[in-house]
Amino acid sequence: MTIPPGPYSPNPAPLLARALRALRRDTGLPVAFGGPVSRDGRGFVIEQLDGARTTSLLRLRVQAGAGLGGRALALARPWVVDDYFAAEEITHVYDHAVAPEHLRSIAAAPVVVDGAPRAVLYVASRSSVDFGDRLLESVARVVQLVERDLAVEEEGRRRLAAAPPALHSAEVHELVAELSQIAATVQDEGIRRRLVDVCRRTRLLAGRVPSADRSPAPAVAAVRLSPREREVLAEVARGCTNDEVAEALGLLPNTVKSYLKSAMRKLGATNRVQAVNLARAAGALD
Repeated sequence: MTIPPGPYSPNPAPLLARALRALRRDTGLPVAFGGPVSRDGRGFVIEQLDGARTTSLLRLRVQAGAGLGGRALALARPWVVDDYFAAEEITHVYDHAVAPEHLRSIAAAPVVVDGAPRAVLYVASRSSVDFGDRLLESVARVVQLVERDLAVEEEGRRRLAAAPPALHSAEVHELVAELSQIAATVQDEGIRRRLVDVCRRTRLLAGRVPSADRSPAPAVAAVRLSPREREVLAEVARGCTNDEVAEALGLLPNTVKSYLKSAMRKLGATNRVQAVNLARAAGALD
């Protein structure tokens, strides 16, 4: 049974799909596959393939300690075999699934968040390759990005779930600002968009608080932002740096800084995240 998405367990499927593509790209190896670990940590199911010629590995259930991936899961660290079918340090209960793909050199690495395994990723070649430092470092980088992005999204969900049922407007703005700061640290675009959506849904909570309980909204309704200032803030809201905003809008970085400072001054904001939240409260941003 795989871990279902819940308040503290984001659905890892989209992130794992991007991780498999990244493994193939960064290592130059032709095949990558993997899947989420069961809630009890005793095994996992291979749910995604990238570069496979057959479906022999798809939906394969791997037990902790069995085969290459099971050994990596049990030891909580990557494990490599240069010649899979000749490897004596692993069991060969899954040879029937590996054989149709003609895989030879394979690396398996667990994804661990808060001390708990969340997934196992493989990258493989149909010929013999040396998993030296360069290849292993590439695998480690991808795994670390997956671990970080899962942890960030999980923290966002945890903070939202821990919020009291009835929130004051000021508390909503504070929570959104904190989630926005978390989103800005995420490199994975899919995760970032999901966190931005969490921010949007959190802002809706302010509209459910009885008017007598609401804190005064920021006095920004009368602020008029120029079209360029709104465009710059919209890109900032997506987590873009000044250089990325400049590239997206065809501006110079110094021009972006000028528009951003002007918008912050009009809004009475002291930082980028606060400017975005105040602009949204004023209806100047979606």
